Amino acid sequence: MKKYGREDQIAMAAWAADCAGRVLPHFERAYPEDDRPRNAIEACRRWVITGVFQMAEIRGASLAAHAAAREAKENDAACFAARAAGQAVATAHVPQHAYGAAYYALKAIVAAGGDAAGEREWQAERLPERLREEMMGRIVVQGVSVKLRKGEGF
Repeated sequence: MKKYGREDQIAMAAWAADCAGRVLPHFERAYPEDDRPRNAIEACRRWVITGVFQMAEIRGASLAAHAAAREAKENDAACFAARAAGQAVATAHVPQHAYGAAYYALKAIVAAGGDAAGEREWQAERLPERLREEMMGRIVVQGVSVKLRKGEGF
């Protein structure tokens, strides 16, 4: 697994939170009383700003967002949006979770009938240039399908 420095991990977490935040409305429209995905994104942003890492908070927020996703399984866009939030906050622990946040955000866009290629372009533009080619090279939109390439260095 590729090692990322602290600066890159923080940049990846901020980006992951942005990706998840863009699709959060798909979840919140369907489940307006459920704040678990929003709380996960907020926990991620707190870590980015403060650098204070509490494993119990990060793990709890991620698991809660993924539980919300499981409960939303009848609504693909909402389910994927909650998964994006769970992956985003987990980036504080393992940087590679940022890929999952972007991946699930794209899947939420596809499930909602949106433009995955346009969203992928938005994602790429917001990554620091030093990370852009490597990260976006693993996130592939093929028609209405979104794939995450894992392989050497992942």
